[in-house]
Amino acid sequence: MGTVVQAGWPTRTRDISYLGTACVVHGIGDFDLADLGAVRDRFPGRHVTLDGDVITVWPQAGQL
Repeated sequence: MGTVVQAGWPTRTRDISYLGTACVVHGIGDFDLADLGAVRDRFPGRHVTLDGDVITVWPQAGQL
């Protein structure tokens, strides 16, 4: 189970990039559901998906 660092990002986080309001979190190894939950907590109301070692926070409709 993933642990969350004090700043609120999963400990497996390698880097974070932004494209407008979208956010992509790259991991060192695969993230798990606890990691996904931690990122969702940082972005309430946003669509957040998990795909192995990448968590994506999608832009809200009409924003990029």
